[in-house]
Amino acid sequence: MPMKGGRPNLRAVDRFDGGVGWIAYPGEGMRRASHAVASGGEAWLLDPVDAEGVDDLVADVGPVAGVVTCLDRHWRDAAQVARRHDVAVHVPSWFDGVDVDAPVERFSRTVGGMETVRVRDASTPPWQEVAVRAGDTLYVPEAVGTVPYYCAPDERLGVHPMLRPVPPRDELGGRSPTHLRVGHGEGVRDDGAAALATALRNARKTLPQAYLNAARAFLG
Repeated sequence: MPMKGGRPNLRAVDRFDGGVGWIAYPGEGMRRASHAVASGGEAWLLDPVDAEGVDDLVADVGPVAGVVTCLDRHWRDAAQVARRHDVAVHVPSWFDGVDVDAPVERFSRTVGGMETVRVRDASTPPWQEVAVRAGDTLYVPEAVGTVPYYCAPDERLGVHPMLRPVPPRDELGGRSPTHLRVGHGEGVRDDGAAALATALRNARKTLPQAYLNAARAFLG
């Protein structure tokens, strides 16, 4: 199983009132997930990975108003999707090193009428990440995920392996979403607040088991 890429085979995930997610390459280990979220009658695409059928899928959410990049290394297919829909790529004002072959617009606290949360802005390791809150749904692109290399056995949500020693408890601990969407894997459909709180609380406690799981995932 490749960690990234392979054969595209679009699969819809995380359907909810006001949005939908998709995994373009379900056979990859990273299981990159993208989302379309409705705000103001329009669709905002979060960290999109492009594939045949994406436009038809997001059309049910609304006309595309913009593409949002939520992690400083999650450029994915933001530029080509934005150009195809003649919209801008929206990037946090505090992100460094933005190099996107499409029009870029900066945002600070909100994007498309949705609240944003600064999850991490650090140089060691280099990491700039923002989460997006739309109603009772919270999207976190990288700090937490549901794929095996994020999680210890029996965990449904885990903290990124690099952040387990210093989990973002202050930034995400007070959040109480019903639905949690992530950038890697399918989201947590119900009681996202409990899943998020448990993942942050146990990040260090289950670190050895999670690292072993990650090693197994990367080694195949």
